[in-house]
Amino acid sequence: ESDMLLRPDPATFSILPWRTEKPGAARIFCDIALPDSAPSPADSRNVLKRVLEKAAKMGYTCYTHPEIEFFLFKDVPVAGVKPIPVDAGGYFDQTPIAIGQDFRRQAITLLEAMGVSVEFSHHEVAPGQQEIDLRYADALSTADNIMTFRHIIKEVALDQGCHASFMPKPFTEHPGSGMHTHFSLFEGEKNAFYKDGSTSGELSNVGKSFIAGIIKHAPEFIAVTNQWVNSYKRLHGGGEAPAKISWGAQNRDAMIRIPRYKPNKENSTRIEFRAPDSACNPYLAFAVTIAAGLKGVESGYELGEQASPASLPADLNEAILAMQGSELVRQCLGEHLFDYFLRNKRAEWLEYSKQVTAFEVDRYLPVL
Repeated sequence: ESDMLLRPDPATFSILPWRTEKPGAARIFCDIALPDSAPSPADSRNVLKRVLEKAAKMGYTCYTHPEIEFFLFKDVPVAGVKPIPVDAGGYFDQTPIAIGQDFRRQAITLLEAMGVSVEFSHHEVAPGQQEIDLRYADALSTADNIMTFRHIIKEVALDQGCHASFMPKPFTEHPGSGMHTHFSLFEGEKNAFYKDGSTSGELSNVGKSFIAGIIKHAPEFIAVTNQWVNSYKRLHGGGEAPAKISWGAQNRDAMIRIPRYKPNKENSTRIEFRAPDSACNPYLAFAVTIAAGLKGVESGYELGEQASPASLPADLNEAILAMQGSELVRQCLGEHLFDYFLRNKRAEWLEYSKQVTAFEVDRYLPVL
């Protein structure tokens, strides 16, 4: 795949505000093309574009709003040494000694200088854990913004002498880092998830079918939204991470939550998909999630009961097995990327399976 062309997207051009020396430096996103100018089948940005084109043909524009969590550590990780968080703070901690406040302030200043709007930021539950929420935008712009976000977070960490990580679950005893993402479909200026006349937050049939599509196909595509061995330690490790394939209103244990919205703010109607972690490929994660939701709308899926006994795959291997037979994910990613992704994940699982872990040594070496 070396003989490729890059086609810059002029709308994404931005000066890097932390590179103040002359000459300056800039960033621009590119689409990958083959030598004959056809889109590359390996381009994850183009995968999302294809799904959004399908949504447009159905009359919809998809908007997304991610809540991105990450950890800050005092030093660059060293193999075999437990990382030390930069603080011992907790949820919404505002103690002056916590460096998270200044870190988030600097990161947000740089994000907004590059045109990425931020809605909220705060300290999360675990020591050293931060959350910054990006303002809603169309799904492609949001995915680009997430990539910009990760770059800036790493740059600010270097500047402040700490290490930032989007690893889903760095500690057994603390909650992991998710990327809860809010989704909505619009038909022109109208929110397609809003049920006309509703005052209780009830969703339209489109909204219900969109959820039903995600619920039905989640086991098939979870390997994409949660693509690492470590991702499943977060999903099945508690801390409001969704292990069950369920939905609910204002339920933070559900895989899909229906948030409340203010009176007369019908365009705020949305769903929150809580499974993805902040280390996913946002283009592919959004693509498979939206594709599943659109499949539900297109096929008129009925939304079942909120509680569900079904669980998400317990580990990456189970997720791979569920994905490899999925026609929906194959069509969404395209044959080339679908096969390559599975080969890559099988290799990762095989390598992980060979490892002798600290748990095994501590548990068995003294007694066996």
